[in-house]
Parts: sequence; structure tokens; C-alpha cells
Amino acid sequence: MPRMGRGFGWLWAAYAVSSFGTFLAFDAFTLVAVLVLHAGPAEVSVLAAVGRAAGAVAAVPLGPWVEFRRKRPVMVATDLVRFVAVGSVPVAFALGWLGLGQLVVVSVVVAAADIAFRAASGAYLKGLLRDDELLLANGRFESTTWTTTALGPPLGGLLTGLLGPVVTVGANAVSYLLSAAGIKASGAKAGGEESRPVRSGARLRVGDVLEGWRTILRHPTLRPLFVNTVLVNGLIMATAPPVALLMLGPLGFTPWEYGLAFGLPCVGGLVGARLARPLVARFGAGRVLRVAGTLRACWSLGLVFVGPGTGGLVLVLVVQFGLVTCMGAFNPVLATHRLQHTATDRVARTLAAWSVTGNASIALLTASWGVLAGVFGLRAAVAAAGVLLLATPFLLPRNASTPAPSLAGTP
Repeated sequence: MPRMGRGFGWLWAAYAVSSFGTFLAFDAFTLVAVLVLHAGPAEVSVLAAVGRAAGAVAAVPLGPWVEFRRKRPVMVATDLVRFVAVGSVPVAFALGWLGLGQLVVVSVVVAAADIAFRAASGAYLKGLLRDDELLLANGRFESTTWTTTALGPPLGGLLTGLLGPVVTVGANAVSYLLSAAGIKASGAKAGGEESRPVRSGARLRVGDVLEGWRTILRHPTLRPLFVNTVLVNGLIMATAPPVALLMLGPLGFTPWEYGLAFGLPCVGGLVGARLARPLVARFGAGRVLRVAGTLRACWSLGLVFVGPGTGGLVLVLVVQFGLVTCMGAFNPVLATHRLQHTATDRVARTLAAWSVTGNASIALLTASWGVLAGVFGLRAAVAAAGVLLLATPFLLPRNASTPAPSLAGTP
């Protein structure tokens, strides 16, 4: 197994701890709102949609702010912000002060901090490793994501059942603190301390804010990959509430069976992530992006046909396993391609723009599909998303392997 140095080891460990904490507390705010604050469906929907959408808006100026600062201190700072914000929930609960408004505010802060962290971490990783190490690193991150996705929610559900949902929120807060410590320990890349990026002008300009989107839209392969991934992720996430309501309502699945149906297939994500690097070595990044990107759009329509009992559970397991396996192969190749084809002085703004758009589209599509499900029914909403997903492969670039010209120094 190739070794990428002590710095990457600490960074990977920090990511693993934070990811596990996030999935341990998966849907914890919703559970706190329902079980502790006795919120209704409308309030729960507001909590889910407003946090992600408002956080995306708040994060718009963070891309250029991150770009012109040392990335490791930014990552530590955003972890500490998330620790304080999320940690305020169990503290307020213990004091009897917890309310729905606080959960909304914390959701907004965490969503904005998530975007800033992802922007800084991508730029930091690009500076920490050589280009030929990026795919291996992103594959390890992807494997870790799917492993914690498989393990976190079941363990979190067990803790919630024994001790209540606020306990998992506290554990998530501690994971951010441990992540900050790990990133702090990662040190700088070989050759000296991380240098401060140089910029012209002392003030933030409108052009700085928009540069991430300009970089994406000017690029011949990033542009179609951006549109494709934003739509695919948004449509997949939009089907989650209708599928949950369908399985837990008319079809009569228990919460344990529902958790199994979406937890066990995460093993496929681990398989896909492990295959990404050898597949790229054999077929090239462009072909892997096209094939895996096409295949990941073909599974969700199968959820329309889910029925009650063992047969329905097996169908969901198969559909989710196929979907997650394709995503596991696609995501690290996309992340690597995006870093390799973005100039160093544009990485943070590009990643921030990508995340802002992705979060906003998920919020918009999830809300829209809630309305669609209410008007036309749950299966109709799932079918509409499945059909639209089948059209998304046409947005994939035909050639995603040609290096992009450097954009450094362009106005």
C-alpha cells in the first residue's frame, strides 16, 4: 500500500472521526425536533430545508475568503465552529432552553461551515500531495465515507433508543473537536510551513465571489460534470422522503428494516471506491466517469416497484447496492479530476461554488418533490425522479481526460 506521509495520515484520521460522528447523529436534529420538541411535519420540513438552503446562501462569500488564507487553520477553525454550534444543543437541552429556532440556527451555521471546510480541505489536499496521489487519497476518503455511512446510523439508532437523540448530537460535536486536533497535528506539507496565498487588492470584490462559478462554466469538462452531479445528487436526495414515507407507511416496513435497506448496501460504496483506482489505470478517467456516471442514473427508477414483505426489501437492497457501488467508483474519480483540472489559486472558490449550488439544488428539489408527492402520490414522485435521472448521462462530457489549460493569473 503506497504511503503518503504523516500529514495525510492525520488528515485521513480526522476525516474518519468527523464522518463517523456525522453519521452517528444521522437525522438527529429531526429526531430531536419530533421526540423532544414535539414538532409537526411542517416544522420538521422547515428545519430540513431552511438549514441547507440558508447555509448555502451564507457560504457564498466564504469561497474567496478561504482562497486567500492558509487552508489548515481554516479547517481547524470551521471544525471548532461546528463543535461549538452543535455542542450548544445538548447544553441547551440540559438547561431546559432548547427550542426549534436554535436547531434551525445551528443547521444554518453547520451547513455554511461544511462548505467552507470542504473548500479548504480540497485546496489543502492538492497542496499536500502530488497529482498522481490524489486518486488514491480520494478513494480512501470515499471508502471511509461509505464505511461510516454503514456503521454510523445503526449505532446511532441504538444510542438514541437507549439514551435519546441528544446524546448522538453531543457525540457529533465531540467528533468535530477530535477532527480539529487531528488536522492541527497533520502539520504542513513537506518542505516547510503552508504559505499564505497572495492576492491583489485588500478587499473582497464581486468578481472574487463569482470566480468559482466562472471557473466551472468556462471549463470544457468541469461544466458538464457540474451540471450532471448537481442534478443527479439533487434528484436522488429528493426521492428520499417519498421512499421513506412509502416504506414506513403503506408498505408496513419497520424502522429497523428501513435502516437495513439503506445501510447494508453502503458496502457497495466501499467496493466501488476500492475499484476506482484500478479501473482508471486500465480504462482511463474519462471512460470511468462516463460509464459509472451513466450506470448510477439507472437504478433509482426501480424503487417505484417496491412492494411489501421480503420481496420488497430485497428489491430495495439490490437497487441501493447498485446505485451506491456506481457512486463509490464515480465520486473519487470526479473529485480527483476536479482538483487536477483547477488552477491552484482557484480551488477553494471552485469547490465552494460547487457545494453551494449542490446544497441549494438539493433543498429546492427536495421541497419540490414533497409538493409533487402530496399532489400526485408517493410512487409518482419517485417515478418522476427516476425518469429524469435516466436523462442525466447525456450531460456527461465525452472526453474528461484531457488536461485543462491553467487559469492562474487570468482576470
